[in-house]
Amino acid sequence: MNPPIQQTLPPIARKQRLAVFKFASCDGCQLSLLDCEDELLAVAEAVEIAYFLEASSHFEPGPYDVALVEGSITTPHDAERIQEVRRQSRFLVTIGACATSGGIQSLKNWADHQEFLRCVYARPEYISTLNDSTAIADHVTVDFELRGCPINRHQLLEVLKSLISGRRPRTPTHSVCLDCKRRGTVCVEVAQGIPCLGPITQTGCGAICPSYDRGCYGCYGPAAQPNCDSLTSQYLNTGSTHETLIPLLHNFNADSPPFRDAGNRLRQSAVLDSSGGRP
Repeated sequence: MNPPIQQTLPPIARKQRLAVFKFASCDGCQLSLLDCEDELLAVAEAVEIAYFLEASSHFEPGPYDVALVEGSITTPHDAERIQEVRRQSRFLVTIGACATSGGIQSLKNWADHQEFLRCVYARPEYISTLNDSTAIADHVTVDFELRGCPINRHQLLEVLKSLISGRRPRTPTHSVCLDCKRRGTVCVEVAQGIPCLGPITQTGCGAICPSYDRGCYGCYGPAAQPNCDSLTSQYLNTGSTHETLIPLLHNFNADSPPFRDAGNRLRQSAVLDSSGGRP
């Protein structure tokens, strides 16, 4: 769930200064803002875009009223830089799975970090990186989280309009299952036995995958109060394997606490099963 908002932005006479920052990510969430096209023109009229390197090489120094932050923290330099972004920002919003839960790159959190470096880089001694990929909220106070890989541009516009008008953003936190019901999509787990994270995943995608006979793989992260253990236990009891379920949870939102913890318990359970119950 989103952390409590630390402050509100009362309407002010001047345009609010917007900054967009990138950390370890693919830029997809920033592109979602640029893809707003006509709506972006209205945003540009309502705010001063002071820092947005994806869109312009020109930038203005802080402080900023609103900062949108994409990407996870994976290097010592970025761990320091996010502190400065926080100091310069009145209101900080993390956008996308990388910023809110470590992203796909957090899969290295379960691997041998040094081995990864040796496999990827010819001279790993020149690479300065942290052992883990972590969410922005693990380092600084975050005022609002916008989930997704990538984010939903309509939700992003809602957040921007809310901040401009000085009200709390309203984005849904119910599960993907409700979207399937609304669309009339037949449940892929019930009808076909396909493991689906829809019951524990937050809405935002419009339930695209189940509508094409594919189980949800959690790209919008955990829904409000997800019961991950109950769902995975049910899937194990109906024939799914640990090898199928662990990659579903340790995926785009691998380091979000509900998915991370449930996946870790499955890993431990798989080890016990393979050893005949011996720790």
